[in-house]
Amino acid sequence: MMGENYPVSQEIFQLLLDELQQSTNACKQQCQEVAERIRQEVDRICTESKRIQATGEVGKWAKNLAQHRLRRCIHYYKLGSREGRTELHSTLSAIVYRYITPPQVQSSYQAKVNLIEDFLQQFYLESLSALRRESQLPASYTPRTLLQVAEYMAFIERYGKRRIPLSGGRSQQLIILRAQTFSQQQPRETSVDIDQAAEGAISDSDSRPDGSMQQVREAMVAQDPGNDIGSLRQTVIAELMAYLEERQQPDCADYFALRLQDLSTGEIEKILGLTPRQRDYLQQRFKYHLLKFAMGHRWELVHQWLEADLEQNLGLTPTEWETLHQQIDSEQQNLLELKQQNLSDEAIAKTLGRKINQVKKKWYRILEIAWEIRNRSSSGAGASTDE
Repeated sequence: MMGENYPVSQEIFQLLLDELQQSTNACKQQCQEVAERIRQEVDRICTESKRIQATGEVGKWAKNLAQHRLRRCIHYYKLGSREGRTELHSTLSAIVYRYITPPQVQSSYQAKVNLIEDFLQQFYLESLSALRRESQLPASYTPRTLLQVAEYMAFIERYGKRRIPLSGGRSQQLIILRAQTFSQQQPRETSVDIDQAAEGAISDSDSRPDGSMQQVREAMVAQDPGNDIGSLRQTVIAELMAYLEERQQPDCADYFALRLQDLSTGEIEKILGLTPRQRDYLQQRFKYHLLKFAMGHRWELVHQWLEADLEQNLGLTPTEWETLHQQIDSEQQNLLELKQQNLSDEAIAKTLGRKINQVKKKWYRILEIAWEIRNRSSSGAGASTDE
């Protein structure tokens, strides 16, 4: 418990407990245990941070930190174990994508994806050990219920984003440092296998082999019947990162990875060392490449993920679909009809008497118009976007 400098410790615990009981179906004892672990973490941070102590507003900082942790825990709880794991996995994959480099003999895209999978399995084990250690849990502790798994996933996200001080006043996220070390150690005599990790054949950071990871994985994928959308999200993120890398846009890739972490504009500027103007320029450049990817490079994949593919009229309502037809010319309407027949670009070009590149440009324009119509409708309904 905090001392005299922190009289609101019990108030924070009660706030956490009340919200967990209202937002989850977990029993009171589990809610109390999770609330107490979050309170203890916030207690430790506020006690050890000289910066927070110097503000003279320790109580305010504590409440903000506790509420942030609570929001992330409930976020993963509401996603469910399977979809939550997919979101976490794809977000972390994007963060470390640039820092995992396969040996030259395995420099294929798939080899890189496999290495990222291996790395993250190790990182999950390290995070579980850190959760046990920092929360003073027994070495045998394994999250089993949905609330415990949500707490674990929120902790993994937080643990990976911790900034570690480096020389020269610099700092770096812990997961990136781990990824760089992992990459430097490649190739290994034997690579880490996901199935082995699931069977507990890999020991945690305390070198204590057990079956806990198997139980964690079972809990993380339980209770959700399927996750096609989550899998598509992971594929879209991985391919967009590869797309940016191929076009030598590492700063856009970094910006994308930070956006996936739900960081504020100010936090992104601080991490990347940018002024607001520089960040705005980078944001616009990223938007340019994002649109190129989404409406040209892999439009089918992206629109399927957004539930806006051709089978669903590009995500438009009947009224919006009619608006689209009113805004395109007769040749574009023919192109749209041919696309709906699942014809290849080559077949469409032959039918229309056009070159393939001309067909692609016209299709890109149709997707742009549909995108604009959807955005206008979202804005009219009170939705907002950053891009």
